Amino acid sequence: MTSEITILYEDNEVLAVNKPAGLVVHPDGRTKEPTLADWLIEKYPNIKGVGETIPLTKGGVIEKWGIVHRIDRDTSGVLLVAKTQESFLNLKSQFQARTIKKSYRTIAHGFFKEASGTIDKPIGRSTSDFRRWSAEYGARGELREAVTNYKVLGEGEVGHVRLSYLEINPHTGRTHQIRVHLKAVGHPILCDKLYAPKSPCVLGFERTALHAFSIVFKGIDGAEHKVEAPIPEDFKAGLAELGLPC
Repeated sequence: MTSEITILYEDNEVLAVNKPAGLVVHPDGRTKEPTLADWLIEKYPNIKGVGETIPLTKGGVIEKWGIVHRIDRDTSGVLLVAKTQESFLNLKSQFQARTIKKSYRTIAHGFFKEASGTIDKPIGRSTSDFRRWSAEYGARGELREAVTNYKVLGEGEVGHVRLSYLEINPHTGRTHQIRVHLKAVGHPILCDKLYAPKSPCVLGFERTALHAFSIVFKGIDGAEHKVEAPIPEDFKAGLAELGLPC
Protein backbone atom coordinates (compact mmCIF):
# COMPACT_ATOMS: atom_id res chain seq x y z
CA MET A 1 0.00 0.00 0.00
CA THR A 2 2.78 2.47 0.89
CA SER A 3 4.36 1.71 -2.51
CA GLU A 4 1.38 3.50 -4.07
CA ILE A 5 2.15 6.82 -2.34
CA THR A 6 3.23 9.49 -4.83
CA ILE A 7 4.67 12.96 -4.26
CA LEU A 8 2.58 15.78 -5.72
CA TYR A 9 4.67 18.76 -4.54
CA GLU A 10 7.84 19.30 -2.53
CA ASP A 11 10.04 22.17 -1.39
CA ASN A 12 12.32 22.70 1.60
CA GLU A 13 9.33 23.26 3.93
CA VAL A 14 6.43 21.16 2.72
CA LEU A 15 5.69 17.80 1.17
CA ALA A 16 2.31 17.08 -0.47
CA VAL A 17 1.54 13.41 -1.09
CA ASN A 18 -1.25 11.55 -2.84
CA LYS A 19 -2.50 9.08 -0.24
CA PRO A 20 -4.03 5.92 -1.72
CA ALA A 21 -7.39 4.70 -0.45
CA GLY A 22 -7.01 2.03 2.23
CA LEU A 23 -3.91 3.51 3.87
CA VAL A 24 -4.10 4.87 7.42
CA VAL A 25 -2.38 8.23 7.94
CA HIS A 26 -0.86 7.52 11.35
CA PRO A 27 -1.03 4.76 14.02
CA ASP A 28 -4.02 4.60 16.34
CA GLY A 29 -2.23 2.90 19.22
CA ARG A 30 -4.16 -0.34 18.71
CA THR A 31 -3.17 -1.86 15.36
CA LYS A 32 0.23 -2.51 13.79
CA GLU A 33 -0.60 -2.00 10.11
CA PRO A 34 1.69 0.11 7.87
CA THR A 35 0.84 3.81 7.86
CA LEU A 36 1.73 6.95 5.95
CA ALA A 37 3.66 8.06 9.05
CA ASP A 38 5.88 4.96 8.75
CA TRP A 39 6.60 5.73 5.09
CA LEU A 40 7.49 9.33 5.94
CA ILE A 41 10.05 8.35 8.57
CA GLU A 42 11.62 5.83 6.18
CA LYS A 43 11.84 8.27 3.26
CA TYR A 44 12.47 11.45 5.26
CA PRO A 45 14.26 10.49 8.53
CA ASN A 46 14.93 14.17 9.31
CA ILE A 47 11.19 14.67 9.78
CA LYS A 48 11.33 12.80 13.10
CA GLY A 49 10.61 15.31 15.88
CA VAL A 50 8.69 17.72 13.63
CA GLY A 51 5.17 18.45 14.87
CA GLU A 52 3.35 16.84 17.76
CA THR A 53 2.54 13.48 19.29
CA ILE A 54 -0.80 12.20 20.60
CA PRO A 55 -0.74 10.92 24.22
CA LEU A 56 -2.48 7.59 24.85
CA THR A 57 -4.75 7.17 27.88
CA LYS A 58 -2.87 4.03 28.98
CA GLY A 59 0.55 5.62 28.55
CA GLY A 60 2.82 6.09 25.58
CA VAL A 61 2.25 8.31 22.57
CA ILE A 62 1.26 8.08 18.91
CA GLU A 63 4.03 9.47 16.73
CA LYS A 64 2.78 11.39 13.70
CA TRP A 65 5.86 13.35 12.78
CA GLY A 66 5.28 16.03 10.14
CA ILE A 67 1.56 15.33 9.80
CA VAL A 68 -0.55 18.47 10.20
CA HIS A 69 -3.95 17.06 9.19
CA ARG A 70 -5.42 13.72 8.19
CA ILE A 71 -7.93 12.13 5.85
CA ASP A 72 -9.85 8.92 6.48
CA ARG A 73 -8.43 5.49 5.63
CA ASP A 74 -10.76 4.98 2.65
CA THR A 75 -10.37 8.54 1.36
CA SER A 76 -7.74 9.07 -1.33
CA GLY A 77 -5.99 12.27 -2.25
CA VAL A 78 -3.74 15.15 -1.29
CA LEU A 79 -2.26 15.45 2.19
CA LEU A 80 0.23 18.07 3.46
CA VAL A 81 3.29 17.17 5.52
CA ALA A 82 5.58 19.67 7.26
CA LYS A 83 9.32 19.04 6.86
CA THR A 84 10.40 21.53 9.55
CA GLN A 85 8.94 22.71 12.86
CA GLU A 86 8.59 26.26 11.50
CA SER A 87 6.60 24.91 8.57
CA PHE A 88 4.46 22.77 10.90
CA LEU A 89 3.53 25.79 13.01
CA ASN A 90 2.83 27.83 9.87
CA LEU A 91 0.48 25.21 8.42
CA LYS A 92 -1.16 24.51 11.79
CA SER A 93 -1.98 28.21 12.22
CA GLN A 94 -3.57 28.29 8.75
CA PHE A 95 -5.73 25.26 9.55
CA GLN A 96 -6.78 26.84 12.83
CA ALA A 97 -7.62 30.12 11.08
CA ARG A 98 -9.49 28.16 8.35
CA THR A 99 -7.56 29.93 5.60
CA ILE A 100 -6.44 26.70 3.94
CA LYS A 101 -8.83 25.85 1.11
CA LYS A 102 -9.68 22.18 0.57
CA SER A 103 -11.70 20.75 -2.28
CA TYR A 104 -13.01 17.19 -2.51
CA ARG A 105 -14.77 15.09 -5.13
CA THR A 106 -17.41 12.57 -4.15
CA ILE A 107 -20.27 10.52 -5.54
CA ALA A 108 -23.40 10.64 -3.38
CA HIS A 109 -26.80 8.97 -3.46
CA GLY A 110 -29.78 10.78 -4.94
CA PHE A 111 -30.36 13.92 -6.99
CA PHE A 112 -30.08 17.34 -5.33
CA LYS A 113 -32.88 19.90 -5.56
CA GLU A 114 -30.35 22.74 -5.75
CA ALA A 115 -27.27 22.77 -8.01
CA SER A 116 -25.21 24.21 -5.17
CA GLY A 117 -25.66 25.00 -1.52
CA THR A 118 -24.30 25.10 2.02
CA ILE A 119 -24.81 22.52 4.74
CA ASP A 120 -24.53 24.34 8.07
CA LYS A 121 -25.18 21.77 10.78
CA PRO A 122 -23.25 21.32 14.04
CA ILE A 123 -21.77 17.87 14.61
CA GLY A 124 -21.87 15.78 17.77
CA ARG A 125 -21.59 12.13 18.70
CA SER A 126 -24.02 9.54 17.35
CA THR A 127 -26.28 7.91 19.91
CA SER A 128 -26.43 4.61 18.02
CA ASP A 129 -22.77 3.86 17.22
CA PHE A 130 -19.66 5.03 19.08
CA ARG A 131 -17.70 5.06 15.81
CA ARG A 132 -20.03 7.55 14.18
CA TRP A 133 -20.66 11.28 14.38
CA SER A 134 -23.99 12.95 13.72
CA ALA A 135 -25.42 16.24 12.45
CA GLU A 136 -28.99 15.10 13.03
CA TYR A 137 -31.48 15.52 15.85
CA GLY A 138 -30.39 13.78 19.03
CA ALA A 139 -26.63 14.04 18.53
CA ARG A 140 -25.02 13.91 21.96
CA GLY A 141 -22.07 15.59 23.63
CA GLU A 142 -20.61 18.91 22.57
CA LEU A 143 -22.07 20.10 19.26
CA ARG A 144 -19.31 21.71 17.20
CA GLU A 145 -19.83 24.13 14.33
CA ALA A 146 -19.49 22.53 10.90
CA VAL A 147 -20.04 24.13 7.47
CA THR A 148 -19.77 22.42 4.09
CA ASN A 149 -20.36 23.86 0.61
CA TYR A 150 -21.35 21.60 -2.28
CA LYS A 151 -21.74 21.95 -6.04
CA VAL A 152 -23.32 19.35 -8.31
CA LEU A 153 -20.94 18.56 -11.18
CA GLY A 154 -23.19 15.96 -12.79
CA GLU A 155 -25.80 13.30 -12.12
CA GLY A 156 -26.74 9.92 -13.51
CA GLU A 157 -28.48 6.64 -12.85
CA VAL A 158 -27.30 3.05 -12.86
CA GLY A 159 -29.59 0.11 -12.09
CA HIS A 160 -32.30 2.49 -10.78
CA VAL A 161 -29.78 3.99 -8.34
CA ARG A 162 -29.61 7.77 -8.67
CA LEU A 163 -26.21 9.31 -8.05
CA SER A 164 -24.68 12.81 -8.01
CA TYR A 165 -21.06 13.76 -8.65
CA LEU A 166 -20.12 16.61 -6.31
CA GLU A 167 -17.46 19.17 -5.61
CA ILE A 168 -17.22 19.64 -1.85
CA ASN A 169 -15.54 22.52 -0.03
CA PRO A 170 -15.51 22.13 3.77
CA HIS A 171 -14.98 25.32 5.78
CA THR A 172 -14.39 23.45 9.02
CA GLY A 173 -12.45 20.26 9.63
CA ARG A 174 -14.55 18.03 11.86
CA THR A 175 -14.00 14.30 11.92
CA HIS A 176 -15.99 12.62 9.10
CA GLN A 177 -17.54 16.03 8.34
CA ILE A 178 -18.34 15.51 4.66
CA ARG A 179 -19.70 12.00 5.25
CA VAL A 180 -21.81 13.16 8.21
CA HIS A 181 -23.20 16.25 6.47
CA LEU A 182 -24.19 14.44 3.28
CA LYS A 183 -25.91 11.72 5.30
CA ALA A 184 -27.73 14.40 7.33
CA VAL A 185 -29.26 15.90 4.17
CA GLY A 186 -30.30 12.51 2.80
CA HIS A 187 -27.47 12.05 0.30
CA PRO A 188 -24.94 9.67 1.88
CA ILE A 189 -21.71 8.97 0.04
CA LEU A 190 -21.63 5.93 -2.23
CA CYS A 191 -20.23 2.81 -0.54
CA ASP A 192 -19.84 4.47 2.86
CA LYS A 193 -20.13 1.33 4.96
CA LEU A 194 -20.21 3.26 8.24
CA TYR A 195 -22.79 5.94 7.45
CA ALA A 196 -24.83 4.21 4.72
CA PRO A 197 -24.43 0.46 5.28
CA LYS A 198 -27.80 -0.39 3.70
CA SER A 199 -27.45 1.80 0.60
CA PRO A 200 -26.53 0.01 -2.65
CA CYS A 201 -22.82 0.00 -3.47
CA VAL A 202 -22.52 0.25 -7.25
CA LEU A 203 -20.11 1.43 -9.98
CA GLY A 204 -17.51 -1.10 -8.87
CA PHE A 205 -16.45 0.89 -5.79
CA GLU A 206 -14.86 -1.06 -2.96
CA ARG A 207 -14.34 1.95 -0.67
CA THR A 208 -16.03 5.19 0.31
CA ALA A 209 -16.30 7.32 -2.85
CA LEU A 210 -14.44 10.34 -1.48
CA HIS A 211 -11.28 11.95 -2.89
CA ALA A 212 -9.30 14.91 -1.53
CA PHE A 213 -8.82 16.68 -4.85
CA SER A 214 -6.94 19.89 -4.04
CA ILE A 215 -5.53 22.05 -1.29
CA VAL A 216 -4.38 25.69 -1.25
CA PHE A 217 -1.93 26.89 1.40
CA LYS A 218 0.73 29.55 1.98
CA GLY A 219 4.40 28.91 2.57
CA ILE A 220 6.39 30.63 5.30
CA ASP A 221 7.23 33.39 2.80
CA GLY A 222 3.52 34.03 2.19
CA ALA A 223 3.54 32.60 -1.34
CA GLU A 224 0.35 30.69 -2.18
CA HIS A 225 0.52 27.12 -3.47
CA LYS A 226 -2.22 24.95 -4.95
CA VAL A 227 -1.73 21.19 -5.17
CA GLU A 228 -4.09 18.79 -6.93
CA ALA A 229 -4.32 15.00 -6.70
CA PRO A 230 -5.38 13.34 -9.98
CA ILE A 231 -8.84 11.77 -10.07
CA PRO A 232 -8.27 8.09 -9.15
CA GLU A 233 -9.05 5.18 -11.46
CA ASP A 234 -12.11 3.95 -9.54
CA PHE A 235 -13.67 7.40 -9.89
CA LYS A 236 -12.85 7.54 -13.60
CA ALA A 237 -14.45 4.14 -14.19
CA GLY A 238 -17.52 4.96 -12.11
CA LEU A 239 -18.07 8.34 -13.76
CA ALA A 240 -17.66 6.76 -17.21
CA GLU A 241 -20.39 4.26 -16.31
CA LEU A 242 -22.63 7.19 -15.35
CA GLY A 243 -21.71 8.96 -18.59
CA LEU A 244 -20.11 11.87 -16.73
CA PRO A 245 -16.78 13.63 -17.27
CA CYS A 246 -14.21 13.72 -14.47
